[in-house]
Amino acid sequence: MMLRAENLGWTVRNTAIVSEVSLSVREGEMLGILGPNGSGKSTLMKMLAGILAPSSGTVTLKGQPMAAMPRRAIAQILALVEQHAGTAERITVQDAVELGRTPWLSAIEPWSPRDNAIVAQALADVDMAGMTRRHWHTLSGGEQQRVHLARALAQQPTILLLDEPTNHLDIEHQLAILGLVRALPITTVVALHDLNQAMNCDRVAVLDGGRLVQIGPPAEVLTAQIMRDVFNVRASFLVDPEDGSRVIRFQPLGLPAANTTLIKEEHS
Repeated sequence: MMLRAENLGWTVRNTAIVSEVSLSVREGEMLGILGPNGSGKSTLMKMLAGILAPSSGTVTLKGQPMAAMPRRAIAQILALVEQHAGTAERITVQDAVELGRTPWLSAIEPWSPRDNAIVAQALADVDMAGMTRRHWHTLSGGEQQRVHLARALAQQPTILLLDEPTNHLDIEHQLAILGLVRALPITTVVALHDLNQAMNCDRVAVLDGGRLVQIGPPAEVLTAQIMRDVFNVRASFLVDPEDGSRVIRFQPLGLPAANTTLIKEEHS
């Protein structure tokens, strides 16, 4: 396993935000972390990244206890894109993405043409190649999010953690970024609100009240019962006739089912 959490918990002011979460992330897979607001997704992601020290339990990275690893060694393996990451306002897009190369630089290995090429590719991958001279404070929220992802890509991690990566993005860039992430030959853990986007993950882990409710393939985990019990909505499971993909349609509890042009799946 690339990344493992065992009985992970985090408590603040005697309130448990995350409790006894155990999960493993397999090499090359895309694991989605799902749950309603306040379920502990962001806190769990920070503990998995080694940014937040757990109150209980352990995180293991490639078989090594993360707590015993130097921060530089962690950063050469794992990158985190936070939901609300900060960046100096007067820094340029180019400078911000170049920071992703920091874990690999030293007096022995200073900046090189290879680093330039890696940064240029990362900017191109997120459609920001033409904005390298723009200052951070002039960017929209969606553009800032794409720069943060470019910085993580420039880090060249083997494990990428993304906390709400489509936050602030328009639909075109949502699809482009998620498609890019899924195509990367690395292990990915991504916290998502959009459950239809989560259907493209290899597995999903559902949190509720800081606890892990279920983990497994999306089609097996995202059931009508989970939708009702955890997300407090009624869900209809449909098949898009265009490509046969599974789609979830949501309604508030208590309302009658609406008509749809999609084909409803049969469930026992």
